[in-house]
Amino acid sequence: MLSINRNCSKSFAVIVMVSSFVCGLSVAGAQDSMPDTVRAAVESAISEVKPALVRLHVVYTEYSQGREMKYEASGSGVVITEEGHIVTNHHVAGHATQVMCTFANKEEFEAELVGTDALTDISVVKLKYEGERKFPFAKFGDSSKVSVGDRVLALGSPLALSQSVTLGIVSNTEMIMPRFYGRYGRITQDGEDVGALVKWIGHDAAIYGGNSGGPLINLAGEIVGINEISMGLSGAIPSNVAGPVSMELMERGSVRRSWLGIQIQARLKSSSLKEGLLISGTIKGSPADKAGFEAGDILISLGGEKVDVQFDEQLPDFNGMVANVEPGKKLRAVVLRDGKKKRLSIKTELREKAYPQQHEIKEWGITARDISFLLSKQLKRENRDGVLVMSLRPGGPASEAKPAIVRKDVLVAVNDMEVKDIQGLIEITSSITEGAKKPVPVLAVFERRGGSYLTVVEVGIKGLRDPGLEVKKAWLSAETQVLTRPIAKQMKKPDLKGFRVTRVYPGSTAEKGGLEAGDIIVAVDGQKLSASEPEHYEELPALIRQYKVGTEAELTVLRDGKDEKLKVELVRAPKVPREMKKYRSDEFDFTVRDIAFIDKVDEKWSDDRHGVLVEEVKPGGWAAVGRLGVKALIVEVNGTPIESVSDLKKKMEDIAESRPDAVVIRVIEGIRSSYLELKPNWNEG
Repeated sequence: MLSINRNCSKSFAVIVMVSSFVCGLSVAGAQDSMPDTVRAAVESAISEVKPALVRLHVVYTEYSQGREMKYEASGSGVVITEEGHIVTNHHVAGHATQVMCTFANKEEFEAELVGTDALTDISVVKLKYEGERKFPFAKFGDSSKVSVGDRVLALGSPLALSQSVTLGIVSNTEMIMPRFYGRYGRITQDGEDVGALVKWIGHDAAIYGGNSGGPLINLAGEIVGINEISMGLSGAIPSNVAGPVSMELMERGSVRRSWLGIQIQARLKSSSLKEGLLISGTIKGSPADKAGFEAGDILISLGGEKVDVQFDEQLPDFNGMVANVEPGKKLRAVVLRDGKKKRLSIKTELREKAYPQQHEIKEWGITARDISFLLSKQLKRENRDGVLVMSLRPGGPASEAKPAIVRKDVLVAVNDMEVKDIQGLIEITSSITEGAKKPVPVLAVFERRGGSYLTVVEVGIKGLRDPGLEVKKAWLSAETQVLTRPIAKQMKKPDLKGFRVTRVYPGSTAEKGGLEAGDIIVAVDGQKLSASEPEHYEELPALIRQYKVGTEAELTVLRDGKDEKLKVELVRAPKVPREMKKYRSDEFDFTVRDIAFIDKVDEKWSDDRHGVLVEEVKPGGWAAVGRLGVKALIVEVNGTPIESVSDLKKKMEDIAESRPDAVVIRVIEGIRSSYLELKPNWNEG
């Protein structure tokens, strides 16, 4: 469901999955006073469609910060063929990489995207199953027969919590977006204005986030709409739009439409004309431009059909008529120009997507797309060559170039090789980086606002930087705090200076030497300590570091009001966490390191505790989708114990080569142990 308000033309109401239980269907909004005949019709309609209703749990992709990001969401759908085809919204499943469908009887099936159409916000997915299976399905009705006042039922999974039904009446059979929401793209999907073809069925059956893609049915149990928006009233895409689009998506995976390239609007209120529509402009190089259409023309017939658009509600009908013409067909047109009729001939063209699919190119640290005809005009370009940069990874090769590449730059050449499109850039990048062990500098040409620029880009994926090891010196195997003046004063020893022991590491030489938590170290080998302020915290560690590793130091400590002398062997300082060996999985977008000494101390792990600690999980990666968390300890992957970073690296390399359907990771977080299932889409790249 899309929720609309004046300040925001759209906001997705497919929601992040927070629960996954399925309850029985219930009717909300029904009143005890409902006539028995209506109640019987409602119950019959529900029983007709209920078996075909599904909740969709979707993993989908978006592109930002130079990366392909994966997220989870929930929506609704309805089975429309016995083979298991499901119709839903494009904004639910149009960018899905994984889909799981749950029926009302709790059966679950994986599904795959068959086709999607952003212009009508309709997608079709198909259930995956083995053997022969016939699924219950619902049928499309005729939305042209829907009338204001008709009772309708909205079915779906609001908030992903349950599958439900709400009852209402049809409020408007040709609901459009008001003009004050803006003239262009008032409800847009991937650059497409959904309202260009859709007049929504407005109704007052309550729908919420998660209802997106669910059916609106009449009391005969027929689908008359696919619920999509909520703007006070709820809005459904009419079945006479959704049905044919769904059928074509099932047949070919996309929808073929004609395109003229004319910009149109309803006749002006001041016009005295009784027919036609106003042409407000043409797109340069489009069929309309080539045919000689001009701004101000009044189109009164096209292909032998009279044209009459007095109201905005009539615009989708005209757009639909044009879209349904076979691409490449010649049409006769009659326009009024300066009060006289003029005949024109126009040849339709196949309509392209407004925005081609984005791709992540990791070696450049960018996401980018090809340049469509419409984009080339928006960018004021004479051709469609090049790759349009859409986002950049902070600190990535393209953003670190001098000068830096920025969003909406167009890459046109690399090392004197022309870049025609995304595939060309991928091939050039592969040839440049093949066999390279570090990023390769290239000379790139990009265009920005009509200018042509040169820059040098270090193309390639950088490995993790080795932080280096600190010089290991002597170390007292205990933690301390400065005995500050206020603390000493409250202890009634205002002149006392030194360090209070806060923790002695188990099994350490400090413990063996008799040092205890609560002791106050006042001198080392007779040298009195002077620390009395928080900023003096380095005095004791600095003094200890002057000793050779393996030597003993005599500590003078105050314990129970008495001075004691303790001999403690000073050992080599252990590695700190930042010095531990690390590994980054670029396929799953997480980084781990080996366990450090302090980790075992803090977690009270035994010395033989194995595993690797998660340091980073990038948002939108497969690890994030699988709910891998920072500070989790990975101890097992697909049944293989993980002792160290080296083990995990080898295992993940094997996984990248074998590409299993699922990667099961056992993790320990505090006192909890769990198995995480990561299900990457290996076909992405």
